[in-house]
Amino acid sequence: MWRRARVNMSRWNIRRFSSAVRRGRYRLEDEGDWYYSREWWGTESDGHTVFRSDSSKGNGVVTVVAYPCSRPDVAEWPTMERWLQQRYAKIYPDSKHNEQFRILGYQWRVLRFNDTTRQSAVKIMATYKKSDPGSVYLMQQPHCLAVPYLKSMFSSGLTTLASCNYDVKGAVCGEKTMHILCIGHGGGSLPLFLASNIQGAIVHVVEIDPVVISASIQEMGFPSSAVKRTSINYPVSQLDAIDKLMWKGIHNRLFLYESDAESFVLDDANLYDLVFIDAYDGEDIFPWKLWDPNSSFLKALQSQLHPKHGTVVVNLHADSDILNSDETISSHLDQILPMGRYVSQVCRAYKDMLLQGSGNASDGKSNDSQGLAFTVTVPWLCNVSLVVCRGFGSGRMQGSDRRVCIDKDTILNNLTRNARLVEDVLDLPFSCLQYMKSGFVMVD
Repeated sequence: MWRRARVNMSRWNIRRFSSAVRRGRYRLEDEGDWYYSREWWGTESDGHTVFRSDSSKGNGVVTVVAYPCSRPDVAEWPTMERWLQQRYAKIYPDSKHNEQFRILGYQWRVLRFNDTTRQSAVKIMATYKKSDPGSVYLMQQPHCLAVPYLKSMFSSGLTTLASCNYDVKGAVCGEKTMHILCIGHGGGSLPLFLASNIQGAIVHVVEIDPVVISASIQEMGFPSSAVKRTSINYPVSQLDAIDKLMWKGIHNRLFLYESDAESFVLDDANLYDLVFIDAYDGEDIFPWKLWDPNSSFLKALQSQLHPKHGTVVVNLHADSDILNSDETISSHLDQILPMGRYVSQVCRAYKDMLLQGSGNASDGKSNDSQGLAFTVTVPWLCNVSLVVCRGFGSGRMQGSDRRVCIDKDTILNNLTRNARLVEDVLDLPFSCLQYMKSGFVMVD
């Protein structure tokens, strides 16, 4: 979930992220570039509602609104149609029919809470079998991250992990397993992006609201085969063939559970390399139990984070640019950013809980733990990405308060080098470095 910063609309004619050149070679076009947000940022009346249901989990009225999109161009559709046909023939070599597919079009689908809060935005493709024109299938485009805070979370998480000497290249190629937990599902674009770009990624997704899960599958093209536990039944058996066509290679590495985050981590036995947390509710509040220092959630998460390189990334609403001169929040912003004043407390809670005692001596006393916590601001939005990482850097204890001194310039140089590494290894259409260097602040 995010809040949009005020921007000069005339500047939208200039694309901030170059889709053309990266260090002397061409970069893939970023169909999720913020330039295209003007296609889906409109009001509900600018699009048409395709899903609407009441939530019993604090998200109010959950809706999905569809908007037309300009990319990919119609001239490019036949390429995707051929890909579907060739993939179908490969998966079903004994099929009696040389199945052909036709693209109906592409749309933006925006998930909203209470008709106002935009929770997520995804791009979907609608296709049908030529032999059965009445059957329409939706496929979310897994290469597209439409919202900058997701790119910030992805960039800061993968870059920090790489800076801990984790073999990101091996995970991308499928030679190494990367265990990832996503708390908060929304439309599912971040889990899909991770699973589709990192061949060794095993992604577990936790979502408390069955209505959100229904919306993502029915109208946002998220694969139904990913659902492993939910209170709502889906006709998966009717979609097996198409799910396999669209998601083979991903379906066995992507798992979606309907569960409260605290309950899930308490029962979960996995050890995670990377954890993403994006869990604002319909009232735009980050639940207290997800950052309460005494909560079972943080205590359980502490034990499930890899001790040498485990990295947690949390999406938070920023407060650094909304304070009055007397350090109070202006009245109108206080209404739309109820969590802004607590960001520093959230950061401190995560750092203290996840980094405390990450190194333990044989006598049971805490060693000088290696790790750091920092935040980066998200371009165009009133959000920050909080990153807490074990195993990054080294330091010496300073005084009785036992703080670890880490050189900021060394950290930034390390992150800069590894941001470029992540960009190259994954051949990303956007710049990780752009997000890593945006308002970098160490958490004291």
